[in-house]
Amino acid sequence: MASWKRDIASGLIVLLPVIVTLYVIAYLYGIIASSTAVFGINLAVLTELGVPRQALGLVRVLTTLIVFFLLVLSVGYLSRTAFGDIFEDILDNLMNRLPGLRVVYNASKMAVETAVSGTDDLQKPVKIETWNGLRMTAFKTGKTTDDGRDVLFLPTAPNITTGFVIEVEPEEYEEMDERVEDALTRILSAGFGESRDDSVAISVTDELSSDGDADD
Repeated sequence: MASWKRDIASGLIVLLPVIVTLYVIAYLYGIIASSTAVFGINLAVLTELGVPRQALGLVRVLTTLIVFFLLVLSVGYLSRTAFGDIFEDILDNLMNRLPGLRVVYNASKMAVETAVSGTDDLQKPVKIETWNGLRMTAFKTGKTTDDGRDVLFLPTAPNITTGFVIEVEPEEYEEMDERVEDALTRILSAGFGESRDDSVAISVTDELSSDGDADD
């Protein structure tokens, strides 16, 4: 019985993230495909031109993705210019004047910067001793304070979107020879998950039947 329970748990671990991802993609696809116009373009004209109604949803989604990609590319190119820095400062000042929304804006901006940044120190896992010899996993942000302390993010488990931003002296934490993915796996699984490379072999003893033969 223990064997099929492990098989079910392993199957859920593999399939559930895929199912959730496909559901989100299908949900967003349905929202875009059901719209009557995309970025001001009335797609009903395509029906009059003989385009099948079944293909209109795909046209809407492709049009949205192409326009969004071009928008991101244009804004990214603009942000690397002097005018882009001025525009970003104006936008930050404007959003920070909005009570409540500024928290969402700053948190989402920090999350995106953390996800897409390519610096070596960003998100590097470290071990920090909190109290009474206990160690916790934190991540370097690549930021430092004016007095030379490193800024670390100490996430909670299993919800890593919450946690603590702490300022620590460089000698007060220990860098880990570990990948970010392995550290995140341990935190997201509340300590139950482990990487494939560091997995520990577990001996499994099959239950014996009354006649002494192992059950299939």
